[in-house]
This record gives sequence, structure tokens and C-alpha cells, in this order.
Amino acid sequence: MAGRLKREIKQKRPFSSVQEEVVLSIMRTADQVVVPMNDALRGASLSPSQYNVLRILRGAGEDGLPCGEITERMVRRDPDLTRLLDRLEAANLVSRARDTRDRRIIRASITGEGLALLDSLDEPMEESIRRTLAHVPVARLRTLLELLEEVRAAR
Repeated sequence: MAGRLKREIKQKRPFSSVQEEVVLSIMRTADQVVVPMNDALRGASLSPSQYNVLRILRGAGEDGLPCGEITERMVRRDPDLTRLLDRLEAANLVSRARDTRDRRIIRASITGEGLALLDSLDEPMEESIRRTLAHVPVARLRTLLELLEEVRAAR
């Protein structure tokens, strides 16, 4: 199995380090894993970042969250959360309002339409994930999860 990435990307020279090969392999794998998810989201006219924000807001409940906290919770950081929220608000999937306790804070909340859209995407997204990883035994997935957490813990 080792060396497969080199063949996939048609690289002639050896990688400069095992670390470089690992990083490129993670990037290549992430790309392949998200393609089916992106296909499901495309049908709903959502980007992965928009979907992530909607899920975060669904989990936050009726009170919603300040924009800064949404940014902290995102799987992939989006440098322009304001524009992302603008698009979601224009589609009536989220609403924003000033915090009643601190007027400097803007809180975002998911709307009923946003909840309904997420409900309609739950099963297709879960199925996409199951299908993508179905060939990997659960014990190996748990090991992979531990390794990825170890890599992130160094940050």
C-alpha cells in the first residue's frame, strides 16, 4: 500500500520526507472523502462551509451564537464569516440580531427553513459518509481517529 500516493499523483521523485507524504496523503484523502458530501450539498445549493454553519447553529439551539463563537467551532476556518452569513440570511436559513445583553455582539440563529433544510440533508449526508468509509473496519477507523487527534493536539 505504501507508495500508492506517489503513483496516484504521478510523482517521479521521492517525497522529501515521510511528513510531506503524510500531509499530501491527508489532503488527497480529504478531497476524495468530501466529494460525495459536496454532491449532496450542491443539490441544496450549499457550500460545505454553509452546511457547517447551519449544523453549528442547529446545535446551539434557539439562542444562537455570537459570530466569533461560530468561527471557533467551524471544522474548516472560513476567513469571511460575515459574507457566508449574508448568503445564508438572504436564503432565509439564518437570522442575525444584536445581543440583548451586549449590543456590540451580533448573534446568529438558524431559522425554521434552515432546520427543515438540514433535516432533509441528514440522511443523504450520513449515507454518503457511511458509503465512503464502508470498506474500512471500525477498529481501523478508531485507530485513524486517534492518530488524527494526535496530529491536531500538537497545535
